[in-house]
Amino acid sequence: MALAARLVSRSRQLYSAQAALANGGVSQLRSFAKEAAPADRPPVSGDDLLKGIFFEVKKKFETALSVLKKEKITIDPDDPTAVAGYAQVMRTVRDKAGLLSDSQRIKYTIETFTKDIPDARTYLNTLQEIRKKSGLIDEIGIEALMMEALEKVEKDIKKPLLRSDKKNMALLVAEFDKINKKLGIRKEDLPKIEEELEMEIAKSELSELKKECVEAMEGQLKREEFKDEVMPDVRKLDIRNFL
Repeated sequence: MALAARLVSRSRQLYSAQAALANGGVSQLRSFAKEAAPADRPPVSGDDLLKGIFFEVKKKFETALSVLKKEKITIDPDDPTAVAGYAQVMRTVRDKAGLLSDSQRIKYTIETFTKDIPDARTYLNTLQEIRKKSGLIDEIGIEALMMEALEKVEKDIKKPLLRSDKKNMALLVAEFDKINKKLGIRKEDLPKIEEELEMEIAKSELSELKKECVEAMEGQLKREEFKDEVMPDVRKLDIRNFL
């Protein structure tokens, strides 16, 4: 997952952070909340809310399980075709169960935790906290570059930069564009970077799955009743038989 974390840190986190900072990051969230809880809906009790959450999670789990019972997964992280196939299965699971992708999850987290922050400095500090808690590594110093850009803008305007200050926020966005160019990150490259990230995550998860399967089989072979058995090739296992 190290490379995947680096890709997120270099691309999606940067653009999601910059977009949410410049736009206030609340429009989609407010729209979702409005649809999820219309004004004419009566308030619900705590028990009803917990029940609703439980049944929603249960529904998503059952949907995901139904997909995994149908789709063939080849446990071979060294085979690009197997990795791509696994990634497609996971994509189908997310689509049918209504789950967020990694990039969507990052964007949602940023928007949720920064939507009420009025100034750019607190926003960037909060973004750093989110990154650390998410286990992401800022290996190329994006946060420092963004803070330097903010320092430059605030020095020019001689006051703290508020996110509602559209005129001066445009100056910060222009500085961000310079950062993106310096790092060689282009917005139009994001779909490709996301695809690479998806493949890295798929390969990592397949590697973990292979490790767990091998450890489980080795544990079984140590038992007296299986001592004469030969451990099967993990690539030939069909996990649908175990669900």
